[in-house]
Amino acid sequence: MEGLGLVIVIVAAVLLVIGLTAKFNMHPFLSLIIAAFLLGIFAGLPLAEVVEAVNSGFGGLMSGIGLVIVFGTIIGVLLEKTGAAYRMAEVILRLIGEKRPQLAMSMIGSIVSVPVFCDSGYIILSSLKKAIAKRAKVAVASMAIALSTGLFATHTLVPPTPGPIAAAGNIGAEQYLGTIILIGIVIAIPTIMAGYFWAIKVGTKIKVEGEDEMQIDYDEVVKEFGEMPSATKAFAPIFVPIILISLGSIVTFAGWKGLLFDIILFFGAPAVALLVGVLCAFALLPKFDRETMNDWINEGLKTAAPILLITGAGGAFGNVISSTNITGFIERFGNNPFLTGAFFLLVPFLIAAALKTAQGSSTTALVITSTLVAPLLIDVGIQDPLPMALVVMAVGAGAMVVSHINDSYFWVVKEFSGMSVTQAYKGQTGGTLIQGLVAITLSIIIWIIFV
Repeated sequence: MEGLGLVIVIVAAVLLVIGLTAKFNMHPFLSLIIAAFLLGIFAGLPLAEVVEAVNSGFGGLMSGIGLVIVFGTIIGVLLEKTGAAYRMAEVILRLIGEKRPQLAMSMIGSIVSVPVFCDSGYIILSSLKKAIAKRAKVAVASMAIALSTGLFATHTLVPPTPGPIAAAGNIGAEQYLGTIILIGIVIAIPTIMAGYFWAIKVGTKIKVEGEDEMQIDYDEVVKEFGEMPSATKAFAPIFVPIILISLGSIVTFAGWKGLLFDIILFFGAPAVALLVGVLCAFALLPKFDRETMNDWINEGLKTAAPILLITGAGGAFGNVISSTNITGFIERFGNNPFLTGAFFLLVPFLIAAALKTAQGSSTTALVITSTLVAPLLIDVGIQDPLPMALVVMAVGAGAMVVSHINDSYFWVVKEFSGMSVTQAYKGQTGGTLIQGLVAITLSIIIWIIFV
């Protein structure tokens, strides 16, 4: 099959994924795999080739980023279990000061969400958020929005969070992870600030029912959490891998040779860097026994399993697309100005935004969108590290737009803040829309200036 008919089949396959996950509540892994097989069959591929495309797409992506996702998830669980996430929050609060509590919550969320899923991060920090709001005498809703948007920005933009890593793997940019981390941080900072200003402007006007009678004390919250690790130990599992990956990227970019640089490249490989992060996280453990060394690790593996399956299924879906004649169809539009340069970033942004709004999961939107745009990149001349990184950012920006009632994170923020659905729409949904628009605008500006 070729031409417009093939495009219709691909669009129908994407709509099938959305329908199975959103309407029939099917797990994204199964919906992606089913859609991949049906896409290959209806696109006219030989049946044996369909099977090969699904298998090689699933396994090929896992070989590049599977261990990175597993190690990152284990780090997140250990940070949560040992109180390190709480310690980081406390340190940031002291640095920024209690006179700017919303800014402190935005920064706390953005750092905690790098290894910890935003849903979990919000739950972990919920009592701290309320205690600080009470102590600083500010609206609970403003603190809730500041925390949720801070968590959300890095969740969709900065590796080693699984979504951006999966997107990088799908478009063949896993070797540029250092560049993606750097660009992700650059774009995430203004995006976080956009969420912060939304919290100040909108959140302060939202009155949560019963917040005046809220009985929660900051010192008591910290005391109840028990003994926490030092700040150095708490931050090490996040920052050590990022530093190692960044150093590896610098060596690769500079083309330096020699034993020392080979060692830096070894430790800068994402899988090795994240494994070092896991070893740093072991220093957080209060004791070395079956619970900490086995049960906690098992919890991390269980958390990683669905992420791995969804990511691998996305790889299979994308490989089936690549096995069709879609590239030939795309080449006809190669001279279209809206499919070249900075304008191209609007394509993954709009696809991801449509998927996010339709089915709720940012990670699923990141995976599916990156598989869809991957075949386009070579034809529009996107092969270098910075443009590839900006494509990942565009996908991440779209995956922010918007968090509403079909998103589990929306309900976590609503329930743990006490906001009504209407208030959550105003605060959470509006905030994620602003963040997505800021992120894509910055991505386009960076492309125009530097690419």
